[in-house]
Amino acid sequence: MSGLSASLASLMRQRRNWYASLPSAANAAVPGDASAVAIPLAETLDFGSNPGRLRMLSYVPDGLPADAPLVVVLHGCTQDAAGYNHGSGWSRLADEAGFALVFPEQQRANNPNTCFNWFRRGDIARGQGEPLSIQQMIKRMLRNHRLDAGKVFVTGLSAGGAMTSVMLATYPELFAAGAIIGGLPYGVAGNVQEAFASMNGASSHEAEAWGDRVRAASPYKGPRAKVSVWHGIDDPTVRIGNAHELVKQWTNVHGIGEVEPKRVLGPGHERLTWSGPNGGVVELVTIAGMGHGVPVDPSQEGGGETGPYFLDAGLASTRHIAAFWGLIPPGQVDKPRPVAPPRRMTMPLAPDMAQPDPGLQRPGDVNTVIVKALKAAGLLR
Repeated sequence: MSGLSASLASLMRQRRNWYASLPSAANAAVPGDASAVAIPLAETLDFGSNPGRLRMLSYVPDGLPADAPLVVVLHGCTQDAAGYNHGSGWSRLADEAGFALVFPEQQRANNPNTCFNWFRRGDIARGQGEPLSIQQMIKRMLRNHRLDAGKVFVTGLSAGGAMTSVMLATYPELFAAGAIIGGLPYGVAGNVQEAFASMNGASSHEAEAWGDRVRAASPYKGPRAKVSVWHGIDDPTVRIGNAHELVKQWTNVHGIGEVEPKRVLGPGHERLTWSGPNGGVVELVTIAGMGHGVPVDPSQEGGGETGPYFLDAGLASTRHIAAFWGLIPPGQVDKPRPVAPPRRMTMPLAPDMAQPDPGLQRPGDVNTVIVKALKAAGLLR
């Protein structure tokens, strides 16, 4: 445990240093430059029974009209809502495109590393724990701000990405689309030991078995959310194989496993998109040289800020995800730019998780491993 403790202490130091450097309204880097000001979040204390004991923070742009969309944003381990908002750029985009945001936030009393508990049975089932708390936040936002219940979206990184899977499975009637960054499939773990093993890529099932876990999570029988999966090829914390399992799970749920994906190659990344005849869509974006974190592009307006777990990949994932969901036109997303491989961020939770797979070291090898796995599963020819 000494190695884990040291790693966590280092991460917390990085986080404190990053927060100390965040601009505020009182010390903006450029006087009068709104983009240099950290946008504050409002807290709602009474939003329901809150069995998961989460905090509810939100951002609603001034003058937001009724029937605007809502985006649910879930932070990763060692993070909080304010830091995740600043790094990802979601509130900047909310001002630009006109939608509301709600940020469920974990408390240390629930998890000492502020991870959402995506691996505890009491926190991955409909009608209880953290999923119910998040559902209650969504209902409160829809009611208080007269938002469009048909345009609710959810995204998150790492533990937040895994909890995104949980929400899409347990409350599918709530969501039009989701985006999972460095995350894991729904039902991959039911305890801490299984969580560590699955993060290390030890959990693989047939697509039908993965899909059955989602279908069993709620009585809902209607259309399912579109799903966008993002993963760094060199991620040593949540191995790239989890992205493969996510694709198997959600293409099966949508019934589009036999569809040939559309392939688009960009600077340092590749995008595969599966589209079904009934409107179901699953996309996978893999990024060469990138470890564990959110891909950002600080060179473009609203492209995010670099920091712990916010990695300059020349790719503004927040804007790309918003375009995939239909919140902004594709023309409002800058083209990706070539960059050196982003610095790898890792939280070594087991001795063999500190180093990436040897076969994933070549920067140009965007998806060698993932393509092989997808072909073996019949999802790519």
